[in-house]
Amino acid sequence: MKTACLSLAVLLAGLVHAEEIGSVDTAFQLIGPDHKIVVEAFDDPAVNGVACYVSRAKTGGLSGAVGLAKDPSRFSVACRQIGPIKFVKPLPKQEEVFKEGASFVFKHVRVVRIVDVKRNALTYLGYSDKLVDGSPDNAITAVPVSGQTIPLKP
Repeated sequence: MKTACLSLAVLLAGLVHAEEIGSVDTAFQLIGPDHKIVVEAFDDPAVNGVACYVSRAKTGGLSGAVGLAKDPSRFSVACRQIGPIKFVKPLPKQEEVFKEGASFVFKHVRVVRIVDVKRNALTYLGYSDKLVDGSPDNAITAVPVSGQTIPLKP
């Protein structure tokens, strides 16, 4: 049992959870919370000095209040340098850095970091997936890295 718990903790350690920094209501709901747009922030777990902001629609009403709502696949992502960039470890060419549920079980909002070696930049792709049928809605942002080369995993 301890081994299973430790393995799960190691798997989840690489992904970060965002903190909500604000929201705006978009539609009044008589029962339960209103529909809204939420703005969340997270720091890249492998790159100190880079923060990402995700805005996404959240369904309110009774289903939203009890956690059974399916949120729309509408979101935006913006990542920015907020301090000196320092790499915690060599980066894989592509790595998921954020994942958060957008429905009770089967839908997620994800952010993947992709290293653009030629331009020495970190690109971040935001998208949603579903167990059976994902959405083509996506958003992208990039953070240029100057003064140092991005260390890559061999």
